[in-house]
Amino acid sequence: MDNALVELIAANLAFVGTHFAMSHPLRAPMVRVLKEGGFSAVYSLVSAATLVWVYLAYKSAPVADLGGSGEFGWIAATILTLPALVLLAGSLAGNPALPMPGAEKQARAEPKGVFRVTRHPMMWAIGNWAFSHIVLWNSWRSVITALAMGILALIGAHLQDRKKEALMGDAWAEWEGRTSYWPKWRAIFTAGVIYWAVGIALWLLLSWVHMPLGGMPAGIWRWL
Repeated sequence: MDNALVELIAANLAFVGTHFAMSHPLRAPMVRVLKEGGFSAVYSLVSAATLVWVYLAYKSAPVADLGGSGEFGWIAATILTLPALVLLAGSLAGNPALPMPGAEKQARAEPKGVFRVTRHPMMWAIGNWAFSHIVLWNSWRSVITALAMGILALIGAHLQDRKKEALMGDAWAEWEGRTSYWPKWRAIFTAGVIYWAVGIALWLLLSWVHMPLGGMPAGIWRWL
């Protein structure tokens, strides 16, 4: 295997592994020693450093060293990224999983918008994005990195449920009872006009900048 790909695998393992470790088994002992502020600082520093390593290793890895899945892959990727961005847009409002004041009250409320689809809209947005890049099958660097980010998001969502159960007790149990880990994709059509509008705008914008940033046209711009 190419040395650059070996380094990329190591970088992704470091990024994902430190996230899981610091978010779960190491969190409590680190907070006891460093307090919340110190823990947040170390968590952010380690996350930033390992993410930079992923970026640098990705840039050094071979480009387009797989055969690709052709037009089918691009059509599938284009379709997958639209609901991902609708979920992402809706995940930022009224999300009890985010560490914000009033989270318990939100967890006891009736699910609205993208939370009718899944209680982890942000994580499934990342998961959809990851799958869209895997299905393209253009390069090992994209497949490796997308797989790592997908694992981080979707296993992380499951582990987040366990953590929130411990932190929020009955409030999170109520939220779990009214929502689903697995997406109910038909419900995305009732996510709300505002989230669809923002999602479509992001979908068009991010696929448009894919050419200057990613080196190839993506989304509908590929056919325009």
